[in-house]
This record gives sequence, C-alpha cells and structure tokens, in this order.
Amino acid sequence: MSVSLAVEKREVRPRSLRNKLRHEGKVPAIINGYQVESTPVAVSAAELEKILRDHGANTVITMDVDGKKVNTLIKETQADTFTRTLTHVEFLSVNMSEETEVEAEILLVGESVGAKSGGVVAQNLYSVVVSATPDKLPERIEVDITDLAIGDALTVADLPKVDDYTIVTDGEEQIVAIMEPQAEEAADEEAGEAAQPEVIGEKEAE
Repeated sequence: MSVSLAVEKREVRPRSLRNKLRHEGKVPAIINGYQVESTPVAVSAAELEKILRDHGANTVITMDVDGKKVNTLIKETQADTFTRTLTHVEFLSVNMSEETEVEAEILLVGESVGAKSGGVVAQNLYSVVVSATPDKLPERIEVDITDLAIGDALTVADLPKVDDYTIVTDGEEQIVAIMEPQAEEAADEEAGEAAQPEVIGEKEAE
C-alpha cells in the first residue's frame, strides 16, 4: 500500500528559510536514494502527520519530483524537543522490487494466564528489524501472550513465520516474560540499591 504526498522544491540557504517554511505549516525535507539525486523539498506538516497517524512510519509515500513518480520511505525524522512537532524529515527513495530493512513495533495482545494468577508481564523488546519489499513492510507485529503462564517467556525465534517479511533481529532476543511477583519486587529493590550514589570522602561521625 502507498499514499501520495505533495512536495515542492526548496532552497537550502539562507537557513532562515527553514523557519519561514515552518511558519507556513510546512516541514523542510530531503529526498535521496534509488535513482534520485539529493533533492531538498518541503511538505505539508498536516498532511504528513495525518499519514503517520493513519498509516504509520513504514508506509510507502509516493511523490512527484520534477514530473517523476518517486516511491519513498521515511528514513529519519527530527522533532522539536518541547512541542514534538516535526522540524525536518529525510525520505529514502526505494526500489519497490528490492527488500529493505526497517524497525517494526512489537505490540503485546491478550491477557496472559500468568498475569491473571498474579504474575507480572515484563516486556524486554519493543521493536524488531524486518526485511521486505517496501509494499510488504509491517508497521507493527502483534504478539499474543494469552497462553503464557508464570515462568514462561517468548523470544524472537518464537514469532510465527510469515511470507511477507523476514525478521532480521537475533532469534535469541527475549521479547516478554511472565515473572513471579516476588522476583519482580527483588529486581526493583536491587535496581534501587544500585541507583543510590556513593559519597566519596565522607567521614564517619565521631
């Protein structure tokens, strides 16, 4: 699946032009990659944010650059520290017939039987690297934890194989474990003790 996004070429200097674009509701961006020279552009902030909200960061975004249809993926984004509004985006032009690697979010679904009996769900991995042609890239991978009891765990190797994409992340990486409550509390206590600073040079009270 792909979505369309209008772009317009922009000048890169002076730098004040970037601020002008942002005041106009546009995001400075750049396109590079497959069969495309590095091209500075500007895109509508509202339209791009809607694409990200509705389709996710791994969707193919089709643009018209100098009359040429270009299929892209979002390679990198920069955002304002406080407002979280986008300040710059790098688009990667891709060959739709070649595989590429991206990160896909891991989403735990279901309530485990272990949690129902008092266990604690500990998620240790929140994304995996996947490889696929751009049109088959998943935004997220759902992991059903319903049948996990206390003491059970799932690793990347336990994820079901699918035809659309290949998981690149090491299969031994643990995704989630159902821990006994006391084990979780002991881990928290150890972490708290380790976090206490050591006072150097402090003398004992006489």
